[in-house]
Amino acid sequence: MRYIDTHNHLDFPEFDADRAAVLSRSRALGVQRQVLIGVTEDHWDRLWSLACAEDGLYASFGLHPCFLDRHRPEHLSQLRERLAQRAGHAKLCAVGEIGLDHYVEQPDKPAQQALFEAQLQLAREFELPALLHVRRAHAEVIATLKRLRLPRGGIVHAFSGSYEEAREYRRQGFYLGLGGAGTWPQAKRMHRMLERLSLEDMVLETDAPDMAPASHPGQRNSPEFLPAICADLARQMNIEPNALAEAAYRNSCRVFGWQE
Repeated sequence: MRYIDTHNHLDFPEFDADRAAVLSRSRALGVQRQVLIGVTEDHWDRLWSLACAEDGLYASFGLHPCFLDRHRPEHLSQLRERLAQRAGHAKLCAVGEIGLDHYVEQPDKPAQQALFEAQLQLAREFELPALLHVRRAHAEVIATLKRLRLPRGGIVHAFSGSYEEAREYRRQGFYLGLGGAGTWPQAKRMHRMLERLSLEDMVLETDAPDMAPASHPGQRNSPEFLPAICADLARQMNIEPNALAEAAYRNSCRVFGWQE
């Protein structure tokens, strides 16, 4: 089977000691492509260098809502400059990780919203998909997407909303990113939602090094766990793993404009 990890942080220091080995094992298991997600300005260069150095790795740049205190006004203009410099480059695939997080303690909702909308406008300007982080803010994000109407859509990372919210995202051209969270036995609400989704709705992800699946409890998450995540999710959906893997691969290629 073949897989695409649509969301991970392989550039993070947690992989410094064995990144090459992780890549080798992932490829051997069929993980053909991985999207490395930018969250702050100070590691965009590191992320880009890694993506350009390895086949099958791609870069997405963004300013994450959980790091609002680290972002500066000039970072937004620097993001635009970076996207302009690399427009059309095969390794640049999206704007993200961007969004709203109302779960964090005392969230600055107006500042998050302004940053989110500014980055969505960049996704529109450069005709790139957007990779979204959403916690306790689905209504606000959906309303924003309806208002701004991105032509390329994107992915809702680590989707854990309701079936009705899933349908709204799909209407806006966004796929649902599914990963380790849905593999845990206690994730009953997500399991009920998974049973109702179509294979045309979803893509696969790990969010490595975070959100390890139930098959690897307490471990550093890794793109090499994607086949196990796929198998566990397929079991929850009462389908064969190869059906989910192929559908997710096909959907991922649609999002990023890649040849299958």
